[in-house]
Amino acid sequence: MLLELRIQGYAVIDDLSLQVGPGLNVLTGETGAGKSIVVGALSLLLGERASPDVVRTGADRAVVEAVFDITECPALQARLDELGYDVDPDLLILKREVHAEGRSRAWVGGSPATATVVWELGSALVDLHGQHEHQTLVRRDEQRQVLDAYAEAQELAASVGHLHEGVRELEEERERQEVRRRELEAQADFLRFQLDEIDAAGIDAEADGGLDGEARRLEHARELAETSARLHELLYEGDDSVAEGLAEAREMLARVAGFDPSLAEHGVSLEEAYHRVVEAGRALGDYASEVEQDPGRLEEVRRRQDLLFRLRRKYGPELTDVMETGERVRAELDELRGTEHDIEHLEVRLAELQRRLVEEAQRLTAARTEASARLAGEVMDVLPELGMPGGVFEVGLDALPRPGPHGGESVEFRVAVNPGFEPRPLARVASGGELSRIMLALKSILARVDRVPTLVFDEIDAGIGGVVATGVAEKLAQVARLHQVFVITHLPQLASRARAHLRVEKVE
Repeated sequence: MLLELRIQGYAVIDDLSLQVGPGLNVLTGETGAGKSIVVGALSLLLGERASPDVVRTGADRAVVEAVFDITECPALQARLDELGYDVDPDLLILKREVHAEGRSRAWVGGSPATATVVWELGSALVDLHGQHEHQTLVRRDEQRQVLDAYAEAQELAASVGHLHEGVRELEEERERQEVRRRELEAQADFLRFQLDEIDAAGIDAEADGGLDGEARRLEHARELAETSARLHELLYEGDDSVAEGLAEAREMLARVAGFDPSLAEHGVSLEEAYHRVVEAGRALGDYASEVEQDPGRLEEVRRRQDLLFRLRRKYGPELTDVMETGERVRAELDELRGTEHDIEHLEVRLAELQRRLVEEAQRLTAARTEASARLAGEVMDVLPELGMPGGVFEVGLDALPRPGPHGGESVEFRVAVNPGFEPRPLARVASGGELSRIMLALKSILARVDRVPTLVFDEIDAGIGGVVATGVAEKLAQVARLHQVFVITHLPQLASRARAHLRVEKVE
């Protein structure tokens, strides 16, 4: 609710401060006195395009500031928190400033803000009727929300929105999975070829790691056999073998060690050397007898080496790299199979969620259809009392191809103020006075569900008088029981119902 409005340097206003209260507040005065200027200043505050023309002659700037009671506006308080404004939980101050050179600034609770933010917040606090751009009920989103509130279907609408968001998220996830599946499928043949090639090789890191040594042994098998046999002869088996010489040397040293015991220590070395030579000689003999010349095995090893060489060139450089490539390719093919499974699972979940969305949207459509007929009937009953006996009001529900975030249809309020004309969207009604009275008709019916606390009606008395003026006054009083209402009027029927009466004068 608006508590105070301060205007400085705006149009013909030098310095004005208005303290206002709840209920019906009326502004009266002579034509040209400046009644609508007060409303214009409020429009500027609520986001109207700033023009330096509004700055009072001789002033350097125009300033409009308003103080609102927001104790009963929890949604607005939540939005302020979202926007990061640390303001009083009970009071909100909005301010707009326009300089003579054209620059403009805005504030929310003392913090700089954009005009868009001030408009958003102000639109939740004040509804201006008489200038289309400030009327919340000419916006289709607001019309839909009002209809849902009138139908007591807010929870149903919220459920539809939640289900639609779930469907959207699943569709996006499905699309991501489809993209990944297509990417993997495009590579699948190549991946399978790689995996088959690596798997067919049957790589054994330990066994294949010894192939080079085996190949060298097979290539030099004759030389290895002959050399090891010759060494066997030299070291152990021959007549003049090293082992025989060491045995003779050991005996000779044992004899002379009796003359000089210090030589005995060398006998230990000879004994050790003898046994080592014998062991080596016998081992080389065994080796020589076991060496096998196998050209077939050599060819097999060489083929295996060539295969592994090609794999290392393609996937290496080492065998471990080849094996890691195989595991990676296997994982990607598993991912393809997993993706296909995930997509199937997503399709099941998506179909179920879409089914629930359609069901909830149909329930919401039924609630809206019933409520729109009731609302249209109530408005039609009121229009004659407000000077529009031939007026037609309807709520258009235009079906959508598929349920959206707000249901299965768009909502639009349509009206025809003269007999014989097709109803048109509320925002396209030409006459300010007629539009204001249509809004009043709607507000009188929707007062209990309308969330905007302060309503301003300009031009509402244009072209009416007598009984119609009395009917308009009654409806204003009715709406003012649940809202703070401001009315600019020349009619005593309206002014007489006011809780507060403000007279506007212009003095030269």
